[in-house]
Amino acid sequence: MKTGATPDPTESPCLSCGACCAYSQDWPRFTTEDDAALDLIPSSLVNPKQSGMRCEGDRCSALSGQIGLVTSCTIYAVRPEVCRICMPGDVECMMARRKWGLAPLA
Repeated sequence: MKTGATPDPTESPCLSCGACCAYSQDWPRFTTEDDAALDLIPSSLVNPKQSGMRCEGDRCSALSGQIGLVTSCTIYAVRPEVCRICMPGDVECMMARRKWGLAPLA
């Protein structure tokens, strides 16, 4: 998607949300990744404990855009497993959307 473009919800509801990426600084943690996978994540985006993604407050540093409008992950292809398993409409998604005052997905 081009920066500044209106997100196409048929493409993915995540492109107009981003709530899960700004839910908690403890959420984007590393769990099942091996060293080779972790080496693909820029070190500037890894927290000082090297246990997960660096966050600014509760917002993952890899998140780009404005929550609820247009968002994207700057490291989407190499994002941690916790990010890969969060699916639109699942329990974690709905919890994050509530935190940001976003409507549930239909």
